[in-house]
Amino acid sequence: MEFIPHTPEQEKEMLDAIGLTMADLFSDIPPELMANSFCLPSGLSEQQVRERLAELAGKNSIDLVLFLGGGFYDHFIPSAVYSIVSRSEFYTSYTPYQPEVSQGTLQATYEFQSAICRLTDMEVSNASLYDGGTALYEAMMMALRITDRNKVIVDDSVNPIYRVMLHSYTRNLQIDLEETHCVDGLANRSDILSRLDDQTAAVIVQNPNFFGCIEDFTDLAEAAHEKGALLVVSCYPIALGILKTPGVMGADIVTGEGQSLGMPMSFGGPYLGFMASRKEYVRKMPGRIAGETKDRAGRRAFVLTLQAREQHIRREKATSNICSNEALCALTALVYLSLVGKEGLRETAQRCADKACYAYQRLTAIPGVRPHFEANWFFNEFVLDLPREAADVVAKLIERGFAAGFPLSRYYKGMENSLLVCVTEKRTKQQIGMFVEALESVL
Repeated sequence: MEFIPHTPEQEKEMLDAIGLTMADLFSDIPPELMANSFCLPSGLSEQQVRERLAELAGKNSIDLVLFLGGGFYDHFIPSAVYSIVSRSEFYTSYTPYQPEVSQGTLQATYEFQSAICRLTDMEVSNASLYDGGTALYEAMMMALRITDRNKVIVDDSVNPIYRVMLHSYTRNLQIDLEETHCVDGLANRSDILSRLDDQTAAVIVQNPNFFGCIEDFTDLAEAAHEKGALLVVSCYPIALGILKTPGVMGADIVTGEGQSLGMPMSFGGPYLGFMASRKEYVRKMPGRIAGETKDRAGRRAFVLTLQAREQHIRREKATSNICSNEALCALTALVYLSLVGKEGLRETAQRCADKACYAYQRLTAIPGVRPHFEANWFFNEFVLDLPREAADVVAKLIERGFAAGFPLSRYYKGMENSLLVCVTEKRTKQQIGMFVEALESVL
């Protein structure tokens, strides 16, 4: 089927109807980005489309050995996860506002919330958010509503992508967002404590943080509570298999990116953000919440509770502007957690930590490569200083089949030679050895 462009007469008629010129419609686009023509090519048959897409997909480097993390991780996904979530009753279902016909979806949502509560040692969870960054923003706004204050302290060891989102979402709001600068890879406690006052709504930290370093924030939780502030912790769910949980530390709100729970990296999504908090704050929590009850016959039943659909369309008066969410991704996370189980999650986390320690020892034995931080308590990521610019080294290693890590100069000044390296349970001893040899050769 050929594409037939509209005639100049039709174009003029449309523009006259809205009182604009063609230039007006595209005035926001910089001239250097403006296309010369808007005429589309002729249509293709199904076979031709498949061939064209296969050709484009073939240009992607999909055989790289990944040592890249920074918030998104290459974990093993059991085949059963895809088999279950691909069932039509799951991937075609929509928002379950009619509980009488949505019991399966509502129960899955309820079980997801229960799994997140067990994972984080918190009391309540919602039915997921869009991703880890928006979940952290929603947690910050939740803290502002709870405390009726407008000051937030966030350490720059929190994922820089998340911090960009915090600043972007709050640019036009009356929020005093203060950043502290980490010390030796750890949250700057002295600066955070000096900034804590009776106007502080929340302190935001991350564990393991963006550099992979592990911390215990029990002391910060106590200090924040003394000032009437809340502690918000962003976490890596796989790490919770072996690390002290945010709930045990005294966190008030916990968020994180759920991609590592059964979702492939997929060029950036779709993912999901999870959120859990103390029960006393549940009425301030954004998004949907599924609850368990009984029907008139006394049978176990599930419903959406505490929040009606209409609260999501109340504009500035709404608890949050999230309406639809990543329900299928949340189901994927639930299926993954159910399949691996408590011991499987602990084993996965331990293998990540053990293999990262092995890679750390091998890599730091290379002449000229040294740890960036004195503290070496990390989960499955760590920062190395190379004898030359990290971005250049990463480019060279891609040619050799390795995604070597994340050059930190993109977000942190003075770290041009610093590389964030990640090791998951999927990396073998042989792959780590080959990576070490390739890095040593490039250097």
